[in-house]
Amino acid sequence: MAKIAPSRRIRRTPFSAGVEAAGAKGYTVYNHMLLPTVFDSVVEDYHHLKKAVQIWDVSCERQIELRGPDAGRLMQMLTPRDLRGMLPGQCYYVPIVDETGGMLNDPVALKLSEDRWWISIADSDLLFWVKGLAYGYRLDVLVDEPDVSPLGVQGPLADDLMVRVFGDAVRSIKFFRFGWFDFNGVSMAVARSGYSKQGGFEIYVDGTENGMPLWHALMEAGKDLDVRAGCPNLIERIEGGLLSYGNDMTRWNTPHECGLGRFCSTQTAIGCVGRDALLRVAREGPNQQIRPISVSGDLPPCDRPWPLMAKNKKVGQVTSAAKSPDYGTNVAIGMVRMTHWDAGTELSVFTQDGTFNAEVQENFWI
Repeated sequence: MAKIAPSRRIRRTPFSAGVEAAGAKGYTVYNHMLLPTVFDSVVEDYHHLKKAVQIWDVSCERQIELRGPDAGRLMQMLTPRDLRGMLPGQCYYVPIVDETGGMLNDPVALKLSEDRWWISIADSDLLFWVKGLAYGYRLDVLVDEPDVSPLGVQGPLADDLMVRVFGDAVRSIKFFRFGWFDFNGVSMAVARSGYSKQGGFEIYVDGTENGMPLWHALMEAGKDLDVRAGCPNLIERIEGGLLSYGNDMTRWNTPHECGLGRFCSTQTAIGCVGRDALLRVAREGPNQQIRPISVSGDLPPCDRPWPLMAKNKKVGQVTSAAKSPDYGTNVAIGMVRMTHWDAGTELSVFTQDGTFNAEVQENFWI
């Protein structure tokens, strides 16, 4: 198998030594940084995630920090979600759009204070767009990437592990909220969030030098909990309908096409650069949208978009797919035209290994 050649363009993380010692078998490149993709196997990792607890190196979720008097104004310019009611200590899932309403990213925003924010980004060079807006509008704000790297603690035993390292107070963190906790004299933001449906936390590790000490502390504290190194799991994320920017959606899609209309308060999000375009979309409605899809048969890896066909007419595409051990079918995410997106609609998927039967589902599996 071909290997990823190391270079300065592909960055290691504060936890790379731990990931390598744990036996990562595969990587991808995400925000110019290594992201492990499998340890034992995708299926074994999936079963373990659902029953125990895993430590995830998700440093690739880089932070964009906005700091200064105009930080809040710039943050609202980026997203059609109304942020006026957001309080320090809250996390918001925020679609980021351009002037056409196209998706540039789907990060989690953390409000640290009225004049300081972190944007925990998906895989795109969003920093340049944010810097461009700040400069073009002559805003009084500093935009930069701090030395802050998220470490995920995911799985049903995540609370038990986190208490042993950070104390009982972590149990009181509400979903999509964060608090400040001490580790070795360093204050770190700890949020109840993460890229799985199994529950858990993301620790915003401040300082590369603090990465491996925290990794070792969590691994040592969780020995009797069967703690293991893990990573975002393809099967589990599709079951839960967790979208992957760059795979399931791109800048050619609006939030409404991605099923994210509930995060768009376009009427009141005054200042968003894509507001006018999204007002038209909200009024007219999307003509295609993300849908959960079940697919029969022995599918190949979904390493490219697969056409979704109704007889000889293309009506969409499948962008992510995997065999689900728990649900006994291939679970998939697809973008489907409105004429064929109703639950129960039978379609065909054209893959590199042939054609397979598919059916649009009412809801995602988790």
